[in-house]
Amino acid sequence: MTAVLELAILGLLKEQELHGYELKKQLAAALGPFSSVSFGSLYPALARLDKAGAVEAVAVDDRPSEPVPMTGSISGEAAAFRARRGTRRAGRARKVYRITDRGQQLFEELLEADSQGDDDRSFHLKLAFCRYLPPEARLGLFERRRAQLVERLARTRASIRAGRERMDGYTKSLMEHGTEATERDISWLDALIATERRNGGATR
Repeated sequence: MTAVLELAILGLLKEQELHGYELKKQLAAALGPFSSVSFGSLYPALARLDKAGAVEAVAVDDRPSEPVPMTGSISGEAAAFRARRGTRRAGRARKVYRITDRGQQLFEELLEADSQGDDDRSFHLKLAFCRYLPPEARLGLFERRRAQLVERLARTRASIRAGRERMDGYTKSLMEHGTEATERDISWLDALIATERRNGGATR
């Protein structure tokens, strides 16, 4: 989960600077409703990335500024300006996070990592950011994923054959549903791979 979370954080910050709350909300959308992204996991990840020089926090005051009232007196307007500036200084500036040059490099390393153990969520996240990959790396990502699914399909079919006599109808139906879903994913990947090869990796 650690590498997946850090990849997601860097990918989102690559696109825009974000406050902690906004980052948490977008991470939940990127990783799915069952990702359990909390501030308890987000801020330690941000701290690790900050220590590695991959992200940095910047204080910003994004409150809308109010015009200085026109009093008709230079001294009156100057006093109003000083008062407003003092109020803004007394307020608490919010903090946004942004990616650094080192973070850009780390993001590319995590995205291109040849992780044979990638789970579905990790692959889907990499797919969401794969426009940042060079063509050959993008094609490699799809081919590795296809090989993993072909292996998964073979294991599932073997399990069905070996346990067919002991399975009730519901278990058998569930496993067959899984094989059908895997077959559809393989066909989908075949189309992605064919498009990448046909267009020289220029899919957008």
